[in-house]
Amino acid sequence: MDFVLKAAGIVIYALGLAGLAGLLPAGGFSTTMQWIAAVVLFLHILEAIFMFKYVKLYKGPLLVSIFLTLLFGANHWK
Repeated sequence: MDFVLKAAGIVIYALGLAGLAGLLPAGGFSTTMQWIAAVVLFLHILEAIFMFKYVKLYKGPLLVSIFLTLLFGANHWK
């Protein structure tokens, strides 16, 4: 299940970046994916701030843990 959620997160970010780069057809889908990716990123930023006590428990470097939290959210630190 974690794999599916992590893969979905990567797909959301990839489609958002593709829309931003103009690689998706112009129209509603491109703009929608950009907004969805922006909202998910904003929520993960809030999550990294408010759940920092869990984020810092990662055995690797703190910056890597923050990056993984921004990418995968709670799936990274739970």
